[in-house]
Amino acid sequence: MPAEREPVFRRYDPKQTLILPPDLNEWLPPNHLARIVAQVVDDDLDLAPLLASYENEEGGRPAFHPRMLLKVVLYGYCIGVGSSRKLEKATYEDVATRWLATDQHPHFTTLARFRRKCLPLMDGLFHQVLELCRGVGLVKLGRVALDGTKIKANASKHKSKSYRKIGEEEQDLRELARRIVREAEEIDAEEDRLYGPENNPYMNPLPPDWKERLKKLREARKAVEERERKKGKPTPEAKTQYNFTDPDSRIVQESGNKAGYVQGYNAQIAVDAKSQVIVMAAITQENPDNQHLVPMVEELERELGELPAKLLTDAGYFSEAQIRAVEAKGMVVYCPPDPWRVTESSPCPIGRPPLGERFTQFMRRRVRSRRGRREYRWRKVSVEPVFGQIKQGRGLRQFLLRGKAKVGAEWKLWCLTHNLRKLHAASLG
Repeated sequence: MPAEREPVFRRYDPKQTLILPPDLNEWLPPNHLARIVAQVVDDDLDLAPLLASYENEEGGRPAFHPRMLLKVVLYGYCIGVGSSRKLEKATYEDVATRWLATDQHPHFTTLARFRRKCLPLMDGLFHQVLELCRGVGLVKLGRVALDGTKIKANASKHKSKSYRKIGEEEQDLRELARRIVREAEEIDAEEDRLYGPENNPYMNPLPPDWKERLKKLREARKAVEERERKKGKPTPEAKTQYNFTDPDSRIVQESGNKAGYVQGYNAQIAVDAKSQVIVMAAITQENPDNQHLVPMVEELERELGELPAKLLTDAGYFSEAQIRAVEAKGMVVYCPPDPWRVTESSPCPIGRPPLGERFTQFMRRRVRSRRGRREYRWRKVSVEPVFGQIKQGRGLRQFLLRGKAKVGAEWKLWCLTHNLRKLHAASLG
């Protein structure tokens, strides 16, 4: 019998001295996402404000190049890595990140400081990437879909207190302090006799940080009163909440979960219905969307310099006053007055409105008309998948930063990297 043939394998030597090619450009395939990030940062973005922020820095070791750091941060968010510690780890373990960092390894504190430095520039960077998408034809502005989603803040809702609770705790601390002083004065002579003038075990029932806690409660009460005063409410309601970790965050109801509430923000986006490019991104604090239509359209106009022909929103944005104000700008709004799916009921003609028809009836008839059904179908396949790509695909479940301004910049960072992924997909097609 012929001898059995030994299997033949490719060469495998764990002790070889070189694993990766010596040429960095051989590390990645030509159509890799990291190459698009590098190209945009090197060739397309105006980084003069960022580079200028380094001009006055003196002493110490030379800084890492800001273009390299920006590439690492942007690519990290493109693949759902926002943690500075994980980004530092990726410069060692992830080939694409190591390629972008040119085999340099900035410490996670350096990456965190750099991200903070970039936050004030995020509006401009988002706009520049959006213009790149427009330049390659990804933004048509025929239809734009607007929607919001609730995202957890970097704060626990258990750190929130109601206005009534803040007042009660503040009063309790004041009364406790007064009672302790009164009791101490009444028994002072007896304590001196029993324990001596230098030893009084009854003088410390207050928590050691009681003065700081009292100060925070006072500041919280004043902040709630000022916030409600700006809304035209002279006195806050007893249940009005204040969070001590991130005061700008609010208790908001998660979409599609009537029983679920989180301490977070209402993240808004508008997307081009065909390409799913985000053309507007903003952070709001209020839970219902029906007061956001006009402000979001104004932000959309500021971002694009023009307005789309049609705007698609869900029933949460329905407000007669706001819809009329938006349509006065020349847009056609498709917004059902109540939750409704395109597949429900039979189409109804748009035609001449019946005598005495109310606005809600007209909008319901507009969305359910044959034309309205064709238009409104685009909402579900445009803006909702974008939220899925960001939250489920890339893992954004909670913001890392605190405060509305910083969270707004962080949200812009997530959205501009979404658009970078769209640029990459377009280059593949």
